[in-house]
Amino acid sequence: MMEKDSAILKEFTNPLIRSVQEQYAISPEHYRGDIKLGLRNSDGTGVLAGVSKVGSVQGYLMQDGQRVPAEGRLYYRGIELTDIVEAHRKAGTFGFEEVAYLLLMGYLPSKGELAYFDKIMNQARKLPEGFTEGMIMRHPSHNIMNELARSVLSLYSYDPDPDNNSIENMLLQSVKLIGYFPSIVANAYAMQRHYFNGDSLHIHFPEPELSTAENFLRMIRPDKSYTEEEAHLLDMMLMVHAEHGGGNNSTFVCRAMASSGTDTYSAIAGAVGSLKGPLHGGANVKVMEMFRYIKENVDPKDDGSIKDYLVKLLDGEAGDRSGKIYGLGHAVYTMSDPRAVLLKKYARHLAELKGYSDDFTLLQKVEELGLPLVMERRQSDTPMCANVDMYSGLVYAMLGIPEAVFTPLFASARIAGWCANRIEEAVTCRRIIRPAYRAVTTHEAYIPMNERREHLHLDKT
Repeated sequence: MMEKDSAILKEFTNPLIRSVQEQYAISPEHYRGDIKLGLRNSDGTGVLAGVSKVGSVQGYLMQDGQRVPAEGRLYYRGIELTDIVEAHRKAGTFGFEEVAYLLLMGYLPSKGELAYFDKIMNQARKLPEGFTEGMIMRHPSHNIMNELARSVLSLYSYDPDPDNNSIENMLLQSVKLIGYFPSIVANAYAMQRHYFNGDSLHIHFPEPELSTAENFLRMIRPDKSYTEEEAHLLDMMLMVHAEHGGGNNSTFVCRAMASSGTDTYSAIAGAVGSLKGPLHGGANVKVMEMFRYIKENVDPKDDGSIKDYLVKLLDGEAGDRSGKIYGLGHAVYTMSDPRAVLLKKYARHLAELKGYSDDFTLLQKVEELGLPLVMERRQSDTPMCANVDMYSGLVYAMLGIPEAVFTPLFASARIAGWCANRIEEAVTCRRIIRPAYRAVTTHEAYIPMNERREHLHLDKT
């Protein structure tokens, strides 16, 4: 029935394509003047829409009104991410829970406060009774991000006071969501494998006293096994993806929705939908797709061969024909992306252990050779860098995490930042976020039905 309905709809929509293209087309000349396309200023900086204490991104310095390139820095509540990661790597501890506490509460927890928070998180990882069976197992999805968004909206019905936007209730909802996300993703993936691939179904419950990273690896693997190095590397991935300022697309969506006074679940579901996009969180999947094309078509030991293929990518003659080298460049960072720097530093050893050294080296070559090519195409002398997506996909692959889970796992980290930004917007906002779009249509009179001309010339037989 659905296939028949779809065929009928196509008979209607196909003749409309050209007409719709004409009706929706807007000449580039309309974007001149004070139109800030993509909410960007003419110098590439973002349009200031508010202030925040949650996260901040530094990719350049402003001197005499001009952007000056600088090494990238990322701050969580004023504390540099690199310092947080390095401290936990040195101590051999897991840091995502501390990061989540810092973002939500605004300060670093004491030993006792973190232990208490860990205890609460352990409880929060348990999905509501019947949720997995009723929501995930009965409605498997081809895309886990859509499953995640739907699950978040469904959690509204499991909350006894979902529309209460008091700080106390928003904190409670946030802690639950941070705990729920990895479990939802792991269970959704297990169901996806079972339903669409015919694999055996393995649903593992989170284990108390384990970190988020340990629990996720345990839940997603049929045999529940993982190594300490794998867990610590995933923990670092969660830390670097937890927050990225209020201006990134998904966080802005979350804040815009929060400014309307809507509930937590609606705001977070909107953020999930944004993150799914290939120009945002889905970029790591596009990098790995591109990397497979590169591996199939170049001699990894011949820089000329690699460069030639990268040119073909930029010309739209290879890969997905988009004209992009995914993983290169960033809207804010210029000289370096601190997240990519951390991944390159700590993923190398695991690459050697897992037999990915050649892939790691080739990806570095893509970065090294690709950046000058992209800068040349943009006719810009402003430094560019590899972004976090360049290496995150390969790190996930080394951890045995399938591509279907890349972006949902990103969301399982960013939920901490989303919740903090949502609370901040709800507490501090004084008006609904409402940008404007300039109408460029001409005013026309309403034409009676019998006087209208035929546009599509549909077959009426």
